[in-house]
Amino acid sequence: MKKTLASSIFVVALLILNHNTFLETEAAESRNGGFITTRGVHFMLNGSPYYANGFNAYWLMILASDPSQRSKVSTAFQQASSHGLSVARTWAFSDAGVTPLQYSPGSYNEQMFKGLDFVVAEARRFGIKLVLSLVNNYENLGGKKQYVNWARNQGQYLTSDDDFFRNPVTKGFYKNHVKTVLNRYNTITGVMYKNDPTIMAWELMNEPRCTSDTSGRTIQAWITEMAAHVKSIDRNHLLEAGLEGFYGKTSNQNPGFDIGTDFISNNQIPGIDFATLHSYPDQWLTSSDDQNQLNFLSNWLRTHIRDAQYVLKKPLLLTEFGKSVKDPNFSTYQRDQLFNLVYNNIYLSAKHGGAAAGGLFWQLLAEGMESFGDGYDIVLSQGSSTANIIGQQGRRLYQVRKIFARMRNVQRWNRARAARRAQWLNWKRGVKPVGN
Repeated sequence: MKKTLASSIFVVALLILNHNTFLETEAAESRNGGFITTRGVHFMLNGSPYYANGFNAYWLMILASDPSQRSKVSTAFQQASSHGLSVARTWAFSDAGVTPLQYSPGSYNEQMFKGLDFVVAEARRFGIKLVLSLVNNYENLGGKKQYVNWARNQGQYLTSDDDFFRNPVTKGFYKNHVKTVLNRYNTITGVMYKNDPTIMAWELMNEPRCTSDTSGRTIQAWITEMAAHVKSIDRNHLLEAGLEGFYGKTSNQNPGFDIGTDFISNNQIPGIDFATLHSYPDQWLTSSDDQNQLNFLSNWLRTHIRDAQYVLKKPLLLTEFGKSVKDPNFSTYQRDQLFNLVYNNIYLSAKHGGAAAGGLFWQLLAEGMESFGDGYDIVLSQGSSTANIIGQQGRRLYQVRKIFARMRNVQRWNRARAARRAQWLNWKRGVKPVGN
């Protein structure tokens, strides 16, 4: 009995050691590594494919702007890191309103910017990469509606919030915001944002939509112009458009949406380094039961992974997904089913060298943040079964990275051996007697 107990304790201790080693390795590579790049359908970090097990936390800058609330940001990052989460997506905008980053075009709130400085610094400390979004499609925290109102205040005659994408004045406001954020000097780290490898990627807009032009031409032109603008300032970082993944008018894949975007043509624009995808079956298919929603999600993922791999030939990142506790008949089991479906599709693609590069659930909160809850929130410290699934995905993707790293080392060894053999053969030929 004692022997069995001792063996069990040893196994548990070994598992804990392996888990801690995995977390420490992930954090160290993220802190000490360079910029994440792309090679074909893969993200790359330190010469090996990189996979993103991540989360959304739009609120990070807002709370960090108040020094008394910064501990919640640190706690969220610490808990994320302890669950194998390595990427956070958050807002680098807040236009007018009660918590502005940008009071008015070109006029910035330094206290809020210092909050974003803290977010970047803490992300680095905990080994977490950031995807920073630059404006909202919706009027939450300002968005394109606020930009249009600012332009109206300067005498522009605009009839639609979608004029954000077309009007030279609103486009000028946006370009100035991009330039200001990318050139921001971090007051904590001393590093300009555009030179900081803690930032994985910039996002042009959270869920761009242009319902006034469903042909897709307006969004295509805007992404083309703004992608070129970002790259003219910052060649270090990756860039993505912020798309939900809806196809153009001729596709039958969309769940009844016609919003002027196209997953294929938008992501083929020069300067867009990887494709993004969102999925909310509980919002998009409200009249369908849970199983039909899961069936849709499975097909939605497979279709986009295939198109990213064979048509776009770029990595694909699922930057938003989740299931709301506000749904009728919600259960944690149903949420776990959805998370497992998402994570299994990503893992199987990654394992076979495919384009799926990771998933970021919506959204992570720390304890005591009930006012930020929207039904999709997950507090990792509560120890739910969903939190366990999130941690398991981090370990699985880490194992995939290790496999590819070993393959790379074997390839290097084989090349070195071939080179040594070639040198030996050349030497051998050189010492042979003439005529032999």
